[in-house]
Amino acid sequence: MPKTRTALGVLLAVVRSPATVWAAFVLVHLWLGLLNLYAPGLPLGDVTIVYKFWMDQATGADFWVGIDSVWVYPVVALVPMFAATLFGPDQYGSTWLTMVMLLDAVAFGFVTGWGRARERTAVAWWWVGFLLLLGPIALGRIDSVTVPLALVGVTLLATRPRAAAVILAIATWVKVWPAALVGAALIALKDRWRILAAVLVVSAVIVVAAVALGSGLNVFSFVTQQTGRGVQVESPVATLWLWQALAGVPGARVYYDNEILTYQVQGPGIEVAAALMTPLLGLVVVVVALLGIRANRAGASAGDLLPPLALALVTTLIAVNKVGSPQFIGWLAVPVVLGLATSAAGHGRSFRFPATLALVIAALTQLLYPYLYLELLYLNPLLLAVLTVRNILEFVLLGWAVLAVVRAPLQPGADDEPGENWLPSVWPLADRSEPPRS
Repeated sequence: MPKTRTALGVLLAVVRSPATVWAAFVLVHLWLGLLNLYAPGLPLGDVTIVYKFWMDQATGADFWVGIDSVWVYPVVALVPMFAATLFGPDQYGSTWLTMVMLLDAVAFGFVTGWGRARERTAVAWWWVGFLLLLGPIALGRIDSVTVPLALVGVTLLATRPRAAAVILAIATWVKVWPAALVGAALIALKDRWRILAAVLVVSAVIVVAAVALGSGLNVFSFVTQQTGRGVQVESPVATLWLWQALAGVPGARVYYDNEILTYQVQGPGIEVAAALMTPLLGLVVVVVALLGIRANRAGASAGDLLPPLALALVTTLIAVNKVGSPQFIGWLAVPVVLGLATSAAGHGRSFRFPATLALVIAALTQLLYPYLYLELLYLNPLLLAVLTVRNILEFVLLGWAVLAVVRAPLQPGADDEPGENWLPSVWPLADRSEPPRS
């Protein structure tokens, strides 16, 4: 028995070691990199085909999407796409993967507190596991740039709100979804005006720079380009028409949209559903935000309110959306890590349930994409069932988050003093003896 206890103690010490979790982080990224480069299903296709094509246009013909034409992404997405050309077109994919790994490493440093926050080791292990379960898509899209930026931003919100706001604003101008994190912070935190000012300044600088480069109104084209598209195959709302297509309902089918470059569904009533989804998404976001405002006014502390509110808003953007790209699931890492880290710091509610649910959703997503994606498009009943379960779990996660927002004022932390740090800073340059500063 003593030997067993000694062995268990050694194993726990190894698992809790910062060196071990960093080694796991590196190994998982190398594994995902290999999958992106060599796995079936062309998981890196958007990067090596679409992104590279756009950059070939820019460098060869001086034609920049988002500047010289409308574009589906905010204009700052050009920066990481162009950065991947650093070592030439033949190395575009490898350069992209290396860049994302370096960005993730910086975010991982913030999550782990650069070795100074042992209580966050379990949080770091969760993110490593989440990346592994989500698979190659975790590194192979523009979203892979925004996730580490957003992670850095949310870990700085408690002590450096302006710096956090700047980072989150930049992330939003790469891909829109981090705006949900900004919205959650504006509702839950007392530094909301400093955060809002920083976001507006950054946004103004980006818009002015884009217009100066000749973009005109193209700088805002990502809004109209997204709202005018059809219903994507993996989105929850598409599930009904996928089953109709399998059942042979006339007109129900999967097709490839050459303009948006993605697979979408057709069928009876799909045009109405596509038209209604965007206003429905906006309505649900407003409802969740109002619940957050109500909880804040009822006395919910930042530690109790911000993580579930961020999770609710981010999950809304995934579940109540006519676009359902698999990389969207990667967004969940940010509010879940925020919730786990806040709980580890002794504030807020337990985030074990949403963390576990997010791991299951990630695993089901990798099962669907990229290896068996063609079978899904061919309406394989088993994969349709997997997709249906995955989409239902997104709504379960959303329901948990909304309920947690509603109950936030009832949590023990609701009586915290306004100046109390709900997520202590572990940034190396921070002096923890000083009050929070921007």
